[in-house]
Amino acid sequence: MKLNLAILLFSFYTVSAQQKPVETIYFEFDRYDLTSKQINVVSDFIKNIDTSQVESIQIYGYCDDRGTDKYNFKLSNKRANKIQNLLVGYGFKKSKIVILEGRGRIIVKPDTIENLSETRLKNRRVDLVVVKKNNLGEGVVTSFKDQLNVGDRVYLESILFNIGSAKLTSTAKKELDKVAITLLKHQNIKFEIRGHVCCTPEIYSDGIDRDTKERRLSWNRAKTVFHYLISKKISKSRMTYLGCGNKYPLKKGDKYDRRVEFLITNI
Repeated sequence: MKLNLAILLFSFYTVSAQQKPVETIYFEFDRYDLTSKQINVVSDFIKNIDTSQVESIQIYGYCDDRGTDKYNFKLSNKRANKIQNLLVGYGFKKSKIVILEGRGRIIVKPDTIENLSETRLKNRRVDLVVVKKNNLGEGVVTSFKDQLNVGDRVYLESILFNIGSAKLTSTAKKELDKVAITLLKHQNIKFEIRGHVCCTPEIYSDGIDRDTKERRLSWNRAKTVFHYLISKKISKSRMTYLGCGNKYPLKKGDKYDRRVEFLITNI
């Protein structure tokens, strides 16, 4: 009984490998409502968190392994939405919630789990991933107009791709047009275009391009930008391109990992 009560509490832990603080809320079987005690903890969390240091929050809902996939995706989304509404109700800005996703059930093999009921209880949850500001790391800049150094990575939030695609969006093209103007003014800058992907299982190093059916999505994204800049009169002798796959997540949310960056190689 004590163990169950402890597990049901709203608890805090840190995923050290990813350097992302995570809050977890556990749910009763087949339910998405919260107890008054859990609601109070959410309230305290909002009161104590320094929102000025928070870039965004990602919300992921889960279910245990019982029930159909369709039903559990709906239930996990309801759980995620419940937490979002609670956060917003306590004053957290909805615009800072960059991902709200129900991920359905977590599959387990009952005959291989020592304490199945406890495992299932832990899988009935919502994870809150808090992304702090200035979390891009040393040597990352957000504009070609910044004071650049060799080794800097220029990351532009407007140059993002749709899932499974290496095609430039209209927003990305507009941003690249601005980049091209800057590069034409600063002929000394040389760089490597690095493509990235999100949402790829760890056993794979890259994503599949849905147009070519090849597992070279990050390479194709980088190559697309390379050729677009050539079309804007940027000499190909100034730039190379590379596919980085899923090696370098920004930890800001999946959409931000569907990106390209520019590694400065010479100034």
